[in-house]
Amino acid sequence: MANNNSVAATNKLSAEMVLNRKVKGFKRLLPFLGPAFIAAVAYLDPGNFATNITAGSKYGYMLLWVIAGSNLMAVLIQSLSAKLGIATGQNLPEVARDRFSKPASFLLWIQSELVIIATDLAEFLGAALGLYLLFDIPMLPAALITAAGSFAILELQRRGVRAFEAGIAAMIFIVVLAFTCQVVLAQPDMAAVAAGIVTPKFEGVDSVLLAAGILGATVMPHAIYLHSSLTQRRIVGRNDAEKKRIFKLEFIDIIIAMLIAGAVNMAMVIIAAALFFKNGLVVEELEVAYRQFGELAGPVASISFGLALLIAGLASASVGTMAGDVVMQGFIKRRINLYLRRAITTIPPLIIIASGVNATKALIMSQVVLSFGIAFALIPLIIFTSNRSLMGGLVNKKVTTILGWIIAAIVIVLNLFLVYESFT
Repeated sequence: MANNNSVAATNKLSAEMVLNRKVKGFKRLLPFLGPAFIAAVAYLDPGNFATNITAGSKYGYMLLWVIAGSNLMAVLIQSLSAKLGIATGQNLPEVARDRFSKPASFLLWIQSELVIIATDLAEFLGAALGLYLLFDIPMLPAALITAAGSFAILELQRRGVRAFEAGIAAMIFIVVLAFTCQVVLAQPDMAAVAAGIVTPKFEGVDSVLLAAGILGATVMPHAIYLHSSLTQRRIVGRNDAEKKRIFKLEFIDIIIAMLIAGAVNMAMVIIAAALFFKNGLVVEELEVAYRQFGELAGPVASISFGLALLIAGLASASVGTMAGDVVMQGFIKRRINLYLRRAITTIPPLIIIASGVNATKALIMSQVVLSFGIAFALIPLIIFTSNRSLMGGLVNKKVTTILGWIIAAIVIVLNLFLVYESFT
């Protein structure tokens, strides 16, 4: 504990030196890097693997522009969340609890917990599937190993926020390396990649449905709640000028983390397009994708894919547990031990895995459940960050608010379409 306090004190001192302009260059970013990387894990969870591989195998490079657009949306959304924490010293659920009635706060807590359960399902399934593919471990034992692994990662949080941030950043780095290796082996058509990124295009209803799935797997409600918590007391500004400077530096953290997350999501589509679409293969299951990677690009490609799936699932599971703690404390002023929460949230995924449900289909359906929660997080966030009495000097500019509402409308309409199509 003394070591944790020492690290926190050192980070605070470094931040104060930056705010007093005594540190320049890249070093001035170091005390502010971290929160966005934890939030970015939500953009790399196994649900993204399922939708992106399917999109690339069906439509080649065509839907890359959807990932580029959704990533730009994510930058704005996460910046609003981070800004709320910096300006108010509260996270989004706490601000909502103070301004909404008790029944409304309770209902918001219930829906956010359901969203996190769906998130846990995707993460556990992904990590367990990664273990199954890499080591041929049956799904149920693999899920139990995943649970043990997620507990081990949570131990990093007990050692302090910086230790947890470093652990998560290292896991993201492994995922990046894995997909970089796959892209090199896949040898994509870079001209087609560039065209896919900048050319908005659909081909039929199914491509729109997949685009909605990509967006639903990218904009994650629990990441919105969590980011405001990660910045609310990390470095406290004494006045509006300091808060604005803190936000500018945290915004750089967001840009870096979201660029990495966007690049990894694009890599998934690019690899599927270069290997599956090019060879006339429609691949909608991750197990099939793993086998085909091995056949078309060699064992290194398939092992890289399985490793990325495993690491992304483990990292996402730990971040989901953090988000659950934030929403419970924020909406209803209750908190339970993180290890107990982790134990409770492992039960639904274990039941589903034990029932023998197809892992990829369960992953995609979890994204449908997640889509229900986006509006409940995004609309209050825009309302609160547009309130001058609440935000002070960090209140949204008019153009930011307009962009926020446009993004909210796009995300909500596309997710309603996703839900409708999924059930009809």
